[in-house]
Amino acid sequence: MSLRFPNGFGGLPHGTDETTPMFVISVAAELSGLHAQTLRTYDRMGLVSPGRTAGGGRRYSMRDIALLREVQRLSQEDGVNLAGIKRIIELESEVDALRSKVAELTEELAAAYAAAEQAAAAVHASYRKELVPMRRETALVVWKPKRRRF
Repeated sequence: MSLRFPNGFGGLPHGTDETTPMFVISVAAELSGLHAQTLRTYDRMGLVSPGRTAGGGRRYSMRDIALLREVQRLSQEDGVNLAGIKRIIELESEVDALRSKVAELTEELAAAYAAAEQAAAAVHASYRKELVPMRRETALVVWKPKRRRF
């Protein structure tokens, strides 16, 4: 899912990324343009699952904020119900996981091809060491034994 971060949001604090839980529910509600109770409902439904503090308080990341905005857009602009939105989110997560797996397998395959090429080159190099150069005037005679008759 492409993330759209709230307008006016500058860079992230050092040592964090878009998945770092950092916003309390009131700030997340303001950044997403939703009511705090709506965020609680979305959490209960499993649409957006923020991180939790040791005391159980919700902490939203920038990715959570972007997801909240996407849920709102799908609901209000596209008319998708919350069950449909939940399924869309699940499918997009699955697609992201599959893309990651394909990238991982592609890298493994490329490494396997490179290893196979190196192994083939090593075999070919060993053949060259076994060849003995011959002078041009040297003749080669092929001996064929006579067939024995019984």
